[in-house]
Amino acid sequence: MDFEDLLYEKRDHVATITMNRPDAYNAFRGQTCAELVQALARAGYDKDIGAIVLTGAGKKAFCTGGDQSGHVGQYEGDRGIIGMPIDEVHSAIRDVPKPVVAKVRGYAIGGGNVLATLCDLTLAADSAIFGQVGPKMGSIDPGFGTAYLARVIGEKKAREMWYLCERYSAAEALEMGLVNKVVPEEDLDAEVDAWCAKLVARSPTAIALAKRSFNADTESIRGIGGLGFVGLSLYYGTEESAEGGKALSEKREPDFRKFV
Repeated sequence: MDFEDLLYEKRDHVATITMNRPDAYNAFRGQTCAELVQALARAGYDKDIGAIVLTGAGKKAFCTGGDQSGHVGQYEGDRGIIGMPIDEVHSAIRDVPKPVVAKVRGYAIGGGNVLATLCDLTLAADSAIFGQVGPKMGSIDPGFGTAYLARVIGEKKAREMWYLCERYSAAEALEMGLVNKVVPEEDLDAEVDAWCAKLVARSPTAIALAKRSFNADTESIRGIGGLGFVGLSLYYGTEESAEGGKALSEKREPDFRKFV
């Protein structure tokens, strides 16, 4: 199976899925999301695989969310409540019976921050930058990206991240519990390899059971998110939502107050 937006590598019982759109800071479009679902399924149900690494090509970004050149991205398929199957990507990360490790270099912003949050483990270079931009861009993640984030870093910090749209250093992300470990840029690959070597040496059945058990506590968020994404699809059709992308293209600050 060939991918257009991803690189897929299998080595030492570890599958590495690389979002390969460096010129767009690895922002995802509909095609990217559809391929991520396929790649995660391939790795997740391959009995020879003990761990999955999710990362971005280059050093500038892990992922910066949806490609704003088309607001929610251009996608010729018919999947996805909001025009691309990003909700399926979120479910795939949680549903595969293997631990998914986010390897973060550069920006993990917006939907990229959500992906890093959803992964079972997150390792970051000291140059990594995290944050949300939804309310600044006329968007929001009404499911795992908000409710599950609150479980990970706490309600107050999650609301701060979404409401203010600030950016956080790797050190700050570690302090709030958003990442498991931060290492120097040049040591990140070796550190991820070391963690994965430990993961593949563990009982795959025990890890699969543990992952299902962890997920059970937050599974209701999937249903809430499904409802939220329907509302989000309607919101994306409004002038208020479009103002964020329009302001970005015109290199100005958005004026959301005019829609009150």
